Amino acid sequence: MKAVIQRVAHACVTVDGAKTGFIGSGLLVMLGVSKNDKYEQAQKLANKIASLRIFDDEQGKLNKSVGEIGGGVLVISNFTLYADCRKGRRPDFSKAASFEAAFIRYNDFISALMVAGVEDIQTGRFGADMKVELLNDGPVTIVIDSEELA
Repeated sequence: MKAVIQRVAHACVTVDGAKTGFIGSGLLVMLGVSKNDKYEQAQKLANKIASLRIFDDEQGKLNKSVGEIGGGVLVISNFTLYADCRKGRRPDFSKAASFEAAFIRYNDFISALMVAGVEDIQTGRFGADMKVELLNDGPVTIVIDSEELA
């Protein structure tokens, strides 16, 4: 799994003109699922994201997690994170999971976020054409690949 995590002042997602998810201060997570991902990767990645200390403490240091600030997490499925652009001009998405497999792992990730203590989890609509709006805070943007986690 790959995740692009952005610390946001607020973020929302709209599908077919209807808002499906909105958070105030928190994290926007673009989540990509590969063919090889299993439940363990979803759990590991969710635990890492829930515990990342990337919010300011009282001294202005990055020392608090999203849960510690009472923030939300907006999770957006994004198979394009597995684009291979090494050859030609058209990205190759063959490393991305199938729709069905990715949907299972996406839901595993959301469930694991809940277990990790994130209370406000919002989502888009899996597989839909989504419009995502955000106000990046910092900016703080982090990319995590579950294959690189210990």
